[in-house]
Amino acid sequence: MGKATHLETAFARRVRVKPIAARHNLRNQQRVEVSADILIERADGSRLDGKIANLSRSGVMISCSQDTARTLLPGLVPPAPGQSMEVTTRFSVPVLPTQPVAVVAEGNIVHMRRVARDEFHLGIRFCEFEGNGFDYVDRYVAKLLAGS
Repeated sequence: MGKATHLETAFARRVRVKPIAARHNLRNQQRVEVSADILIERADGSRLDGKIANLSRSGVMISCSQDTARTLLPGLVPPAPGQSMEVTTRFSVPVLPTQPVAVVAEGNIVHMRRVARDEFHLGIRFCEFEGNGFDYVDRYVAKLLAGS
Protein backbone atom coordinates (compact mmCIF):
# COMPACT_ATOMS: atom_id res chain seq x y z
CA MET A 1 0.00 0.00 0.00
CA GLY A 2 1.24 3.39 -0.91
CA LYS A 3 0.97 6.69 0.82
CA ALA A 4 -1.95 8.95 0.15
CA THR A 5 -0.95 11.70 -2.24
CA HIS A 6 -3.97 13.90 -1.73
CA LEU A 7 -5.98 14.26 1.45
CA GLU A 8 -9.05 16.40 1.01
CA THR A 9 -12.00 15.91 3.31
CA ALA A 10 -14.34 18.44 1.77
CA PHE A 11 -16.11 15.70 -0.18
CA ALA A 12 -15.85 12.97 2.44
CA ARG A 13 -19.12 11.47 3.56
CA ARG A 14 -19.93 11.83 7.24
CA VAL A 15 -20.55 8.64 9.16
CA ARG A 16 -22.31 8.72 12.49
CA VAL A 17 -20.99 6.22 15.00
CA LYS A 18 -23.53 4.87 17.40
CA PRO A 19 -22.29 5.04 20.97
CA ILE A 20 -21.93 1.68 22.64
CA ALA A 21 -24.22 1.68 25.61
CA ALA A 22 -22.76 -0.10 28.57
CA ARG A 23 -25.22 -2.83 29.42
CA HIS A 24 -25.19 -3.84 33.01
CA ASN A 25 -25.46 -7.49 33.90
CA LEU A 26 -29.16 -8.17 34.30
CA ARG A 27 -28.39 -11.08 36.61
CA ASN A 28 -26.42 -10.29 39.73
CA GLN A 29 -25.49 -13.94 40.26
CA GLN A 30 -22.69 -15.94 38.68
CA ARG A 31 -23.77 -17.98 35.68
CA VAL A 32 -22.73 -21.51 34.86
CA GLU A 33 -22.80 -23.07 31.42
CA VAL A 34 -25.41 -25.83 31.35
CA SER A 35 -26.80 -27.95 28.55
CA ALA A 36 -30.23 -29.30 29.47
CA ASP A 37 -33.78 -29.30 28.17
CA ILE A 38 -36.30 -26.79 29.46
CA LEU A 39 -40.04 -26.48 28.99
CA ILE A 40 -41.51 -22.98 28.91
CA GLU A 41 -45.21 -22.55 29.60
CA ARG A 42 -47.02 -19.32 28.75
CA ALA A 43 -49.94 -17.90 30.72
CA ASP A 44 -52.35 -19.22 28.06
CA GLY A 45 -51.17 -22.79 28.75
CA SER A 46 -49.16 -23.29 25.56
CA ARG A 47 -45.86 -25.10 26.06
CA LEU A 48 -42.62 -24.68 24.16
CA ASP A 49 -39.29 -26.50 24.28
CA GLY A 50 -35.84 -24.98 24.54
CA LYS A 51 -32.32 -25.68 25.76
CA ILE A 52 -30.64 -24.13 28.76
CA ALA A 53 -27.54 -22.16 27.75
CA ASN A 54 -26.60 -20.95 31.24
CA LEU A 55 -28.11 -20.92 34.69
CA SER A 56 -27.75 -18.83 37.83
CA ARG A 57 -29.58 -18.63 41.12
CA SER A 58 -31.64 -15.73 39.80
CA GLY A 59 -32.35 -16.73 36.21
CA VAL A 60 -31.78 -18.85 33.15
CA MET A 61 -30.69 -18.14 29.58
CA ILE A 62 -32.42 -20.40 27.09
CA SER A 63 -31.51 -21.14 23.51
CA CYS A 64 -34.46 -21.60 21.17
CA SER A 65 -35.52 -21.48 17.54
CA GLN A 66 -36.89 -18.40 15.83
CA ASP A 67 -40.39 -19.91 15.87
CA THR A 68 -40.23 -20.47 19.63
CA ALA A 69 -38.90 -16.96 20.22
CA ARG A 70 -41.63 -15.49 18.01
CA THR A 71 -44.30 -17.42 19.92
CA LEU A 72 -42.99 -16.17 23.26
CA LEU A 73 -42.31 -12.62 22.07
CA PRO A 74 -44.64 -11.73 19.18
CA GLY A 75 -42.89 -9.82 16.43
CA LEU A 76 -39.53 -10.78 17.96
CA VAL A 77 -39.58 -7.51 19.84
CA PRO A 78 -37.35 -7.56 22.94
CA PRO A 79 -39.28 -6.86 26.13
CA ALA A 80 -39.25 -3.24 27.23
CA PRO A 81 -38.40 -2.49 30.86
CA GLY A 82 -41.46 -3.23 32.96
CA GLN A 83 -43.16 -5.08 30.09
CA SER A 84 -41.73 -8.56 30.63
CA MET A 85 -43.59 -11.72 29.57
CA GLU A 86 -44.58 -14.05 32.43
CA VAL A 87 -43.73 -17.73 31.94
CA THR A 88 -43.38 -20.92 33.97
CA THR A 89 -40.22 -22.95 33.42
CA ARG A 90 -39.75 -26.67 34.04
CA PHE A 91 -36.32 -28.28 34.00
CA SER A 92 -34.22 -30.83 35.87
CA VAL A 93 -30.97 -30.41 37.75
CA PRO A 94 -28.77 -33.31 38.90
CA VAL A 95 -28.46 -32.44 42.58
CA LEU A 96 -27.80 -36.09 43.33
CA PRO A 97 -25.56 -37.89 40.82
CA THR A 98 -28.06 -40.70 40.28
CA GLN A 99 -31.32 -38.79 40.55
CA PRO A 100 -32.11 -35.49 38.84
CA VAL A 101 -34.76 -33.38 40.53
CA ALA A 102 -37.48 -31.40 38.78
CA VAL A 103 -37.54 -27.64 39.20
CA VAL A 104 -40.61 -25.52 38.47
CA ALA A 105 -40.06 -21.78 38.55
CA GLU A 106 -42.17 -18.83 37.52
CA GLY A 107 -40.31 -16.00 35.87
CA ASN A 108 -40.30 -13.15 33.40
CA ILE A 109 -38.64 -12.97 30.00
CA VAL A 110 -36.49 -9.87 30.38
CA HIS A 111 -34.00 -10.21 27.51
CA MET A 112 -33.82 -11.43 23.92
CA ARG A 113 -30.84 -11.70 21.60
CA ARG A 114 -30.43 -13.27 18.16
CA VAL A 115 -27.23 -15.35 18.09
CA ALA A 116 -27.59 -17.09 14.71
CA ARG A 117 -29.98 -17.22 11.78
CA ASP A 118 -32.43 -19.52 13.58
CA GLU A 119 -31.17 -19.32 17.16
CA PHE A 120 -32.21 -16.89 19.85
CA HIS A 121 -31.23 -16.50 23.49
CA LEU A 122 -33.97 -15.49 25.90
CA GLY A 123 -33.17 -14.37 29.42
CA ILE A 124 -35.67 -15.37 32.10
CA ARG A 125 -35.49 -13.88 35.60
CA PHE A 126 -36.88 -16.21 38.26
CA CYS A 127 -39.65 -14.79 40.47
CA GLU A 128 -40.88 -17.79 42.43
CA PHE A 129 -39.99 -21.47 42.81
CA GLU A 130 -42.26 -24.37 43.68
CA GLY A 131 -41.21 -26.46 46.67
CA ASN A 132 -37.45 -26.74 47.13
CA GLY A 133 -36.67 -25.54 43.60
CA PHE A 134 -34.50 -22.64 44.69
CA ASP A 135 -32.45 -24.89 46.99
CA TYR A 136 -31.90 -27.38 44.15
CA VAL A 137 -30.76 -24.66 41.75
CA ASP A 138 -28.60 -23.08 44.47
CA ARG A 139 -26.85 -26.38 45.24
CA TYR A 140 -26.36 -27.26 41.58
CA VAL A 141 -24.90 -23.85 40.68
CA ALA A 142 -22.64 -23.91 43.76
CA LYS A 143 -21.42 -27.39 42.83
CA LEU A 144 -20.58 -26.31 39.27
CA LEU A 145 -18.87 -23.11 40.44
CA ALA A 146 -16.77 -25.07 42.94
CA GLY A 147 -15.63 -27.40 40.18
CA SER A 148 -14.48 -24.57 37.90
